[in-house]
Formats: sequence, structure tokens, C-alpha cells
Amino acid sequence: MSGREERFTALARDVGPRVLAYAVRRTRAPEDAADVLSETLLVTWRRLDTVPAERDEALLWMFGAARRVLANQRRGRRRGDALVERLRDHLEASVPPPDPAGSEIRAALASLPQGDRELLSLVAWEGLDVSSAGRVLGIRPAAARKRLQRARQRLREALEEEVPLAALVPSPEPD
Repeated sequence: MSGREERFTALARDVGPRVLAYAVRRTRAPEDAADVLSETLLVTWRRLDTVPAERDEALLWMFGAARRVLANQRRGRRRGDALVERLRDHLEASVPPPDPAGSEIRAALASLPQGDRELLSLVAWEGLDVSSAGRVLGIRPAAARKRLQRARQRLREALEEEVPLAALVPSPEPD
């Protein structure tokens, strides 16, 4: 092991637990604290030549690095939260609410196996042709066509169980 690696290992072993404790007290979750420690150790490795040689001074240097990592983490979280909020607003404004009349179809789809749902969705909702849907699913075009045929049949059967087709056809009024 080189002198650089030995010095880094000693810092990680001797100072790392204190930096982790510092991060734990300043983050929401233990995983976030672990991220702060690993990023601080990465900064320490990259800038090892500028880390003070004296242990207490190195601790202060690493606390400063951890403080900056925490600030970056908070900024990133705020940016992510703002992006999620903008996306939510955009979707609320641009996506119409679900059609209540489609609940029978959604229920029938939900009763199908996941593979059938995915194939039907790729073709019907995403507008893919059967060959393209097959490529997405990793199956040959002929297999995709056959699976689609079977999935459509199972959907028909599920819809008939949910709302019998006879109920959709008006009966003649008695004279």
C-alpha cells in the first residue's frame, strides 16, 4: 500500500466515524448521512494533498468538506422538489382527469396477467404496432401477434364478466 493510501485509510478509520456522527445529526435519514460520509471521503481522497497532516486539523478540514457536501445535498433536494412541483402542476393542467366510464375497462385490464396488460397497453395506449410492442417486450413479431390475439380475447371475456354484453344491448320494449 502506498503512503497516500495509508494516509487516506488512517483518516477514514480515525476521523470517518466523527464525520459520520456529524452527518447523522444533520440529515433526515441514516442513508443520507452515509451518502455524506462517502462523498466527504471521496473529496478527501481527491484533495488528500491539501488535507492538513495533523489529525485534529484534518478532522476540521473534513467537517468543512462534509458541511459543503450537506449544502449540496440540500440544494439538490430543493431543486428536485421544485422540479417535481412544476411537473405536478404541468400534469394537472395538461392531463384530463380519467373518464369514469372507463372504470370497467380498467377493472377488466387489472384482472389480466401483467404480460397481457403490458402488450395491450403498448398497442392501444402507446400507439405501437404489434412488431414494435414485441421488440419492447423482447419477443418475436409472430409471437407478439399471437399473444395480442389471446390478450384481446381474455380482455373480451373479462369485460363480459364485468358487464355482460347483453346488458349493453337495449331490449325491445313490450307492446
